Amino acid sequence: MQANGFVHKYPDNVDTDVIIPARYLNTPDAKELAAHCMEDIDPDFVKKVQPGDIMVGGANFGCGSSREHAPLAIKTAGVSCVIAATFARIFYRNAINIGLPILECPAASEAIRAGDKVHVDFDTGVITDETTGQTFQAQPFPPFIQEIIKAGGLMNSIKQ
Repeated sequence: MQANGFVHKYPDNVDTDVIIPARYLNTPDAKELAAHCMEDIDPDFVKKVQPGDIMVGGANFGCGSSREHAPLAIKTAGVSCVIAATFARIFYRNAINIGLPILECPAASEAIRAGDKVHVDFDTGVITDETTGQTFQAQPFPPFIQEIIKAGGLMNSIKQ
């Protein structure tokens, strides 16, 4: 499994209330959630994001409230992968549950810039910044978690 896209870059401690503001949590519609993704920190995100783009964050990405809405909004907005220095544990688990590929890689998080073109190989954990030529090594998920992500999330994996 691989991802290729342009980077949307965010700082440390991006919390779930910024990813999807609580005022929109009353809808079960993933497309409606995606329409408001990141709007409190980056009002133009949904206008700029293209299918396959990659989100890069700093440390403690996805901290705050425990809600699957946050990774679901990111995935439904078209983001193919989130790379961060570290993830809040609940966001990490929720991302796997809904099938959003994520990788922890502090060096990539620090070096990659907004607008860079990035390629990710999920099998090896290699992240390549095609804009600068730099490569980074993240720890890839074990095969059983890769299968959950390939299936589109935990529930889809169980159904299969």
